Amino acid sequence: MIGCHCEVCTSHDSRDRRLRTSLHIEVGSTSIIIDIGPDFRQQVLTHQIRDIDAILITHHHADHTSGIDEIRGYNFTHRKAVPFYAEEYVCTDLQERFGYIFGGGEYPSLPQISLNKIAPGKMFSVRELDIEPLRAMHGSLPVLGFRLGSFAYITDANSIPFESIQRLTGLDYLIINALRQKSHHAHFSLEESLQMISSLKPRQTYLTHISHQMGKHADVSKLLPEGVELAYDGLIFFSP
Repeated sequence: MIGCHCEVCTSHDSRDRRLRTSLHIEVGSTSIIIDIGPDFRQQVLTHQIRDIDAILITHHHADHTSGIDEIRGYNFTHRKAVPFYAEEYVCTDLQERFGYIFGGGEYPSLPQISLNKIAPGKMFSVRELDIEPLRAMHGSLPVLGFRLGSFAYITDANSIPFESIQRLTGLDYLIINALRQKSHHAHFSLEESLQMISSLKPRQTYLTHISHQMGKHADVSKLLPEGVELAYDGLIFFSP
């Protein structure tokens, strides 16, 4: 947190250095990113992500979309537009906020992006991957989670409708947000997230979208039940 000197922000534990939440999924030769926030450039350079087949967007907030201009690196290297998949209201917001990209200009270095509208409950595919968008609520704002096989990703939520909960059973891996230990009007707290995990019963869960108010990784880890861990920047796991 800019200007903060709390024990998390001054920690020497690399797991306490928390950039904006994003996820990279690789299945065979297919490479997908979920959310493209302001740390996108740093993240893909650090982890040497050399190509992207699609960007999935959970919602339009800046911490999930404002790295969009950096997609140009992939345009230049691979000479292709990058497909984005998002709800209609998110597509509209991106077109308005980033008008220089979508306004029909002829500047040769503009990001090359194709917008694809998706909706909760309607499956779509990226190459060989079938992806199911799921509705969640971020306060009063509708957001998307995604299920791919036995893995699911939910971030920036403080409630999940029953219809989506029904689609989140039988998971091997779940990534779900837990902002901090105190309650929040638009994010799951740690306790609320653990209650949701207890209901869904995934085999393994990682908590994401963690603020510095959550506390230090080492301390919070002691509070978590078996099968639940705090995610951290650079975490890699393999799903069957």
